[in-house]
Amino acid sequence: MESRRNVELSLLLLALILSVGAYVIVGLAADNEVPSGSAGYGATLAGLFLGAHLVLRWRAPQADPILLPGAALLNGLGLVMVRRLDYAEAAKDNYRPEAPAQALWTVLGVAVFVAVILVVRDHRVLDRYRYTWLLLGVVLLVLPVLPVLGREINGARLWVRIGPFSGQPAEAAKIALVVFLAAYLAERKELLATATYRVGPFLLPEIKYFMPLLLAWAASLFVLFFEKDLGSSLLFFGVFVVLLYVATGRFSYVATGLGLFIFGAVVAYNLFAHVQVRVATWMDVWKYYNDRGFQLAQGLFALATGGILGQGWNQGRPDFIPFASTDFIFAAFGEELGLLGVTAMLLVYLLMVFRGLRISLAAPDDFGKLLAVGLVTSFALQVFVIVGGVTRLIPLTGITLPFVSFGGSSLLANYALIALLCRISDEGTPAPAAGRRAPADTGEVTVVR
Repeated sequence: MESRRNVELSLLLLALILSVGAYVIVGLAADNEVPSGSAGYGATLAGLFLGAHLVLRWRAPQADPILLPGAALLNGLGLVMVRRLDYAEAAKDNYRPEAPAQALWTVLGVAVFVAVILVVRDHRVLDRYRYTWLLLGVVLLVLPVLPVLGREINGARLWVRIGPFSGQPAEAAKIALVVFLAAYLAERKELLATATYRVGPFLLPEIKYFMPLLLAWAASLFVLFFEKDLGSSLLFFGVFVVLLYVATGRFSYVATGLGLFIFGAVVAYNLFAHVQVRVATWMDVWKYYNDRGFQLAQGLFALATGGILGQGWNQGRPDFIPFASTDFIFAAFGEELGLLGVTAMLLVYLLMVFRGLRISLAAPDDFGKLLAVGLVTSFALQVFVIVGGVTRLIPLTGITLPFVSFGGSSLLANYALIALLCRISDEGTPAPAAGRRAPADTGEVTVVR
């Protein structure tokens, strides 16, 4: 117990040193002096993450020691990049700095992390309310489509505005739907794995058990058609197919899911102009450089300018990229920290995904295993979709980079996500053997094999 928490504490201190050091470097490069708020910035980050660390020591002493420091490092560097972009944009008329808002969302995100750890004492409690989670997820997905609440921004209808507050309900919907899917599949995995029909080379279960797959397909198409968001559609359906495969071990579900998604994507391409625009820009960004391809082209220029080592903090021009703090913050890091910097970031993400999969393997029950797999899959797919879009590996979408991009909805949801993973890992890790009384000597001979 103590060794895990001590490892976490050491990594948190390293994350804090890197984050505060980057903040000071940005201020020195911009104003030739240490920023006046450096001490307050460092103290706030230290108070937040060390407080979360103490909560884990108290309520989840066996929790994974890597997830919280990884989130702290990514969040801290994201705050620095948002502040650096504020320096560049400050001269523009009517510009509102984003760093103070992102700092507030960071405070709220850590508060959500602490609240989940304190409230969810056992992840199996979530299984009791599976259909409540389904209803909540569906409601959150539908909200942006409503005529009064929904808002369309940059071609995607993902936002909901209530008074002065706005956000993306899909970020919370993904967690609610993952909880439902994990509970549903944990209960019915034997039925779903039983094959009774042969279709070509595949053995399939009864047709009625394909209904969840068809419903998930319909939900992803709803997001694609009505909310005009390719990334969220891929994310929701991808998570479900992965969970279905993990629960049953049947590759036929994966093949059927891929076929359904390809069919839906082809139909969407032929029916909706916004899908054709995204694909055309992806195929030939330079043809559309002066209009819809400008953002993607500027992101590619930034990555190329950064080279291997990068231009250095505050030495590039990431402000040339439209919406650099949200959709294209990965390109901003690529320009200033170079290939080495963004590779290090991706390795942090990869380490967090690896730890999530390890948590799944160690979980004491089927629901916990599937819940951990679903959460870490949604996290990994989110990173893949946005990084793939910025680097032109796949068509560009508006998904945020977890813990790094500007935006409160994503930050809150991802802190809740890693809190759930920490809770599952705490329950799946055997208690230390120290202090246990040795068995009495009965005189029997034990054969060690």
